[in-house]
Amino acid sequence: MTSSSGHPAHRMLREYVASVLAKDLEAFIALYDRDVFVFDAWDVMWSEGIDAWRSMTNDWFTSLGAERVVVEFEDERSGLSASLAYASAIVRFTAVSSSGEALRSLQNRMTVVLELRGNAWKVVHQHTSSPIDFDTKKAILQAR
Repeated sequence: MTSSSGHPAHRMLREYVASVLAKDLEAFIALYDRDVFVFDAWDVMWSEGIDAWRSMTNDWFTSLGAERVVVEFEDERSGLSASLAYASAIVRFTAVSSSGEALRSLQNRMTVVLELRGNAWKVVHQHTSSPIDFDTKKAILQAR
């Protein structure tokens, strides 16, 4: 059995946190396979392939200006086989000012599927979503 810290999906989530905080596009994109398929919660229904995902991520990082984003994963659940790994979690994104002041935050649900490609685990699918309030039809961006 692989420990949580040695689990490829948990390592990916830790690297996701660090690369987003640093706004390090290359480190972030390195987590993903060239044929990645992403269901994101923003702007488009999906991104297909690393070029589309790079473009979306670059737009996100650039839009932040001097702000940074602190990412926190909670309630992680995972599985692992010889060539596939997955993790799901509740993820909180908190925008912080250059002085470290929390400005705003939201929560989503995220699932990542990784496949062993050669010697490296790469994200082949990512799904991010938010539940929709039945009455208002608005996304619920904070856990109740």
